[in-house]
Amino acid sequence: MIYEDKTAVGVSVKRSRNIEFIEQKQRVELIITSNNIQLNNPPTQTVKAVIIQNNNLNNVITNIKPQYTLGNQLIYRYDSETSFWAGNEFLFFENKDVRAANTGIQFIDLKDLYHNYLYTNIPRAKMPYTYNPDINGNYLITNVDADDASIEADYVWMHFSLRGDDFLINKNVHIYGNFNNYAIDDSTRMIFDEVNNRFINTMLLKQGFYNYKYIVVNDDGTVDDGAVSGDFWQTENNYKVLVYYRDLGARYDKIIGLGEASSVNITN
Repeated sequence: MIYEDKTAVGVSVKRSRNIEFIEQKQRVELIITSNNIQLNNPPTQTVKAVIIQNNNLNNVITNIKPQYTLGNQLIYRYDSETSFWAGNEFLFFENKDVRAANTGIQFIDLKDLYHNYLYTNIPRAKMPYTYNPDINGNYLITNVDADDASIEADYVWMHFSLRGDDFLINKNVHIYGNFNNYAIDDSTRMIFDEVNNRFINTMLLKQGFYNYKYIVVNDDGTVDDGAVSGDFWQTENNYKVLVYYRDLGARYDKIIGLGEASSVNITN
């Protein structure tokens, strides 16, 4: 990402002010400061902010305008306008050694390629929040025997399994993560196995350390991120803020600032 470093972007993560969602949502507050650009010219027309949670562009919040100015600062202290469902910590597995059962892998089989079978996951939406460190939906290509894992890591058939609790039956369940840029298509769709009462899917992935979760796609195409995993304000998420600026009369936007924050330091 190329941007002009002309602003300081202060980002903080807070609990929702809406009592209805205080246990399930997180909101983002911003203070944008610049001594290089006249931001109040007027800022509601020239400056816009974009907020991204865990590098997921499916739920990005765009075109956020400042609420008010204070000297050379733009202040954003919204509630619902900059709120995200908090989600839950991602599940993960590691298969840097295809011949040995690593983290999250129940057993291994060798056919045309290696097949790794993950432990069957349990829906967490109705369970209490439990802290489980993750890398916020990302992945890392690794191979214990390789000097350069990016070109030497092998492809492995990964077998995913999710327990078929009653509230998920007849739901459109998918695997979700940054390993495919949070894309949702036929390759991520879980198939319900009635005999074993579980949702299953097989994907061809390179060796590595992967974060993933299960989500439900509603009939109207919207994503219910917390349907399987739940939404908990305590969840550690990463937030990235991009500040766009378009001068009056200009025909393009340019990025003049970048800020990041983690909800590990969330406050009220």
